[in-house]
Amino acid sequence: MSSKVPAAYQATQGSILDVDQAFYDRLTAAHGARRLEESHVVPLRDGLAWKVPAGHVFRVKVVEGSQVGDFNMWNLHNPRERMWASRTRQLQRAHISTYDRLWSTLPYLRPMATIIDDTLADYGVDDEGGRVHDLLGTRCDPYVNRLLTGEDFDFHCHSNLVRAVEPWGLTEFDVHDVLNIFQCTGLNDDDQYFMKACPARQGDYLEFFAEIDLLCAMSCCPGGDLSVDLWGPDARDPLETCHPLGVEIYALDETRLAGWRSPEPAPYRGHHGRRAPDTDWTEIKRQRCC
Repeated sequence: MSSKVPAAYQATQGSILDVDQAFYDRLTAAHGARRLEESHVVPLRDGLAWKVPAGHVFRVKVVEGSQVGDFNMWNLHNPRERMWASRTRQLQRAHISTYDRLWSTLPYLRPMATIIDDTLADYGVDDEGGRVHDLLGTRCDPYVNRLLTGEDFDFHCHSNLVRAVEPWGLTEFDVHDVLNIFQCTGLNDDDQYFMKACPARQGDYLEFFAEIDLLCAMSCCPGGDLSVDLWGPDARDPLETCHPLGVEIYALDETRLAGWRSPEPAPYRGHHGRRAPDTDWTEIKRQRCC
């Protein structure tokens, strides 16, 4: 049953939530050549981390069979600023696509990346209420697996991300709630989270524009395309449904970026009602994150 209740978070006209769609359209492959800078493969049931300079485009793509990817993102220079899935869910939507942005944690609260292209944009809502690219759920992890099955399994998405970021000086405490790329999910009649088989096929992709210098990481979910139950009475090992994912990073001609600049951290001065000296917390945040 559809609802006409308006979203709780409403922007004033001209706020940073107003996206210049024409600008982001000009950055896609359909509107001009880009230079391929790097290409990576995230192996099946494993993770990978990579950096993306501000003003570049990165694409996550299906290179073989259907596969879900669990995605994390940090400010390359300050990992305390990282993707905030729940605030993105409130400011954008629970399942995101073209022109939606991924927002960073407090006290920074700015767009880290903007989605500029999505081959699954027309998937919409299926007959069971499923949608793709979700922020509703989070990564599978060995802790919940132990609770549900009584067994240890070391290659959940959380573990894959932990291993992926360790060479970059990050730890398990830096891994955070994810964007589930290509994953089809929703809420059932009992308001419980469900997952469906991934609709993405070879050649499908989700493409982002980096608003700031980024460190990204992704796990090829050990659940593969999620067509096999991971827990419950019908659970079995879905290894045969697992495939690698591809990542491509593109540089753009500077003329296509005319008028763009990296967004500054949120301008709130950070006093929080304290009677404190006139410390310029905005400047401190800028120095620590840029």
